[in-house]
Formats: sequence, structure tokens, C-alpha cells
Amino acid sequence: MEGDPGTTLVGVEEEFLLIDSVNRRPAPRIAAVLDDAVELAGERAQEELHQAQIEVATAPQRTLAGLRNDLVRLRGQMVEAAGRHGASVVAAGSYPGRMGSAGARITADERYQLMARDNAVLARQQLICGCHIHVSINDPELAIQTMNRVRRWLSHLLALSANSPFWEAEDTGFSSFRTEVWARWPTAGPPAAFESMEEYQRVVQQLISSGTIADEHMAYWDVRPSRRFPTLEIRVADVMHQVDDVVAVAGLARALVDHCHDGTDRPSALRPELLRSASWRAARSGLSGSLVDPVDGSVRAAPEAIRALLDRLRPSLEKFGDADEVRESTGAIVRRGNGSARQREAFARRGRMDDVLDAVQVEPLGDR
Repeated sequence: MEGDPGTTLVGVEEEFLLIDSVNRRPAPRIAAVLDDAVELAGERAQEELHQAQIEVATAPQRTLAGLRNDLVRLRGQMVEAAGRHGASVVAAGSYPGRMGSAGARITADERYQLMARDNAVLARQQLICGCHIHVSINDPELAIQTMNRVRRWLSHLLALSANSPFWEAEDTGFSSFRTEVWARWPTAGPPAAFESMEEYQRVVQQLISSGTIADEHMAYWDVRPSRRFPTLEIRVADVMHQVDDVVAVAGLARALVDHCHDGTDRPSALRPELLRSASWRAARSGLSGSLVDPVDGSVRAAPEAIRALLDRLRPSLEKFGDADEVRESTGAIVRRGNGSARQREAFARRGRMDDVLDAVQVEPLGDR
């Protein structure tokens, strides 16, 4: 993600499901849809692991207004491209029904085919969609130190974004079951702390040399320095249905990186077991349960924990002019529930997965 030196930019990558517009089953049509998506959006549209997925990336943005406009535009273009081939675009962390053989088809890309051969059922069952937020940091060493501090707050972002309660036509009891499916990869979840970029790169190379992962892209931690851009990439969120939710979480992520990058927020050493348990709690209960306060280890009701995070990040939010908007949008998520709660509400009306798919289908002009 390129930008002016010294300017803190933010960008978003969203992964979406493609479903047949008539029978609502996964539609493995990326080979056809991608040509039209690239015609409309250029290289910002890309294929993903599964043929029933598509990924799109915004340009780096200085303002949340610019980010929102880009998200809406790109979502509309993906809807148009998919519609030309009888498909709809769905913004859900997991396909809520039974994915069947159509949902297990791997993209023809050589790298994805290698991943499928090496990981078998693990790859075939990865019909899940995340939202990755990039925040610009031009100094690699600073990116590593910031990552060490940011990682303890990521369960809060997961609770806000959770949007995958159903798996194989069953309510999993989790708010983000995508997180649990994703956790089966050897490098998934919260990272350990790293002393330096050199140590980070050494660990990644050891994972590659051992045959555990195929390349650097498979360092799948919830936060990592981007291999392609001078950014810190926060990867913990489910893809969200409503654009305002995406913007709120992206605004929080940028403020969190800003808050953590100067070294004043110095946590004591946090064991990976505690970080992983905090993430697991957020994935299970979302906003309806409690979250672990990473400062003192106490457990707080999720709404209270989110308010405390907003208070902590206020100086950074105000620095970017985002304080009022992010507080209002985040409060709206807490009041009406995250995407998982809204999916369950849709299912409760008639007990039909088609109603869930209707609730998370992306509309041509985006969803506010």
C-alpha cells in the first residue's frame, strides 16, 4: 500500500462468497467472474483459494470517508461482475448452508493447487471469508514492535466483526466460527512477540524450510508485517456485511496502530496461551459475552470492554478526525449486534438458511 511518507494510510481487503442467484448454493465461477471483475475494478479484484470466492482491495486512503466510498464502489462492481454470470455476492465469514462439492472446489492457480495437495481436507473446507486491514508503517523494525503491542487488543476487533455463526447448516454456538476453521492452519491465531524483523523473517524461513508452510504468504497470524506493502496487516476480522461496520473496525485498527507505535503502551510479556484464549472467547461469544482486558487480565462485559478501548484510543482517533464517527458506528454495532447476531435474527424468523443469505447478500450500491 503506497502513500506519502509520514502519512498514516488505511486500506481494506475483503473476501466474498459467490452463490448461485437461483438455488443459493456456492457458485464456483471465479474463472468467468474474475474477467469481468478485472474489467470493472482492475487489479484490485483477485481470485482466492476457492472457486466460489472473490477478493477485492481498496486503494490506500487518508480518510474514512474515502475508504467508505471505495468500499461501496468496489462492492458494486463485484455485484455487477457476478451478476453477469448468474451469481450473487455474499458478505459472510462462512457459507451458512451445506457447501457440498461445489463449495470445495479449489481455484486453478498453481499455488492454490499445491496448497490443496499438501493440506487435503483442510484446504477444501476453507470456504471462509475474512477482512484484512492494512495500516501504513514505513519502518520494518517499528512495524514489528508495533505488532508486539497491537496483538493483545485484537480480540476486541474480532468481537465487533464476528459474522459467521453457521457452518454446514448448523448454528455452531460461536459468533465467529470462521476463526475456529481458520485456527487449524499451523500459523493461524495471535503471534508470539518478536525481538526484531530479522527474528521474524528467520522464524518464517524455518517454517518454510521445515515444509510446514509453502511460502511467506502462509504466515497467517492475526497481525503481521505485509510482505507486499509497507504496512501492518490486521487479519483477525470476519468479512462484514455492512460498510459502516467495516469503516468502524478499520478506523479502530488505524487508531490502535497509531496508539501502539510510539512505545508508550508497553505491555508486560503476554503468554501465547492467554492471547489465544482471549481470541477464542471473542470468537465464541462476540459481543454477547465478555472480553479479556489485556491490561490487567480482568474480564469485562463486551460492551464495557469496547467502550474502554474507545476511551484508550481517543487521542489517536481525534488525531485522524475519526473520533465521533468511529464512536458512533462502533456504538451502533454494540447496540444492534454484530453480523453474527443479525444472521441469527434472520434465521429465527422462519428457520430458513435462504433468509440468512438474504441478510448478508451485498446490494449493488453497497450496504450502509
